[in-house]
Amino acid sequence: MRKGSQSQNEMLKGTLDMMILRTLVGGDAHGHTIAKVIERTSEDLLEVEQGSLYPALHRLQDRKWVSSYWGASENNRKAKFYRLTAEGRKQLVRETSRWRQMTRAIGLVMGEEGGAQ
Repeated sequence: MRKGSQSQNEMLKGTLDMMILRTLVGGDAHGHTIAKVIERTSEDLLEVEQGSLYPALHRLQDRKWVSSYWGASENNRKAKFYRLTAEGRKQLVRETSRWRQMTRAIGLVMGEEGGAQ
């Protein structure tokens, strides 16, 4: 998922679901678009590989946090689009709160005044 460091890849593995849910707040999207939005918004520091993305999307769908349907992509090809569900929105709020608590706690351990913001 990360361009470069393997250890950062391991740390970020648990955040992929949250980043996918956050991306879908902006509207329905197919897998390729989800990956590109994450890449762009991370200033190209994160790269989501298909081998991670599609299992995550299936997991989110199994948990009823996203739904899917078939449609036409920008280049008029058949593509599966994903949509955030109401339960997915609730989960995103929970995950965002947990993420903020964790980054603050890590910031405190690392000696940052007031934790990471």
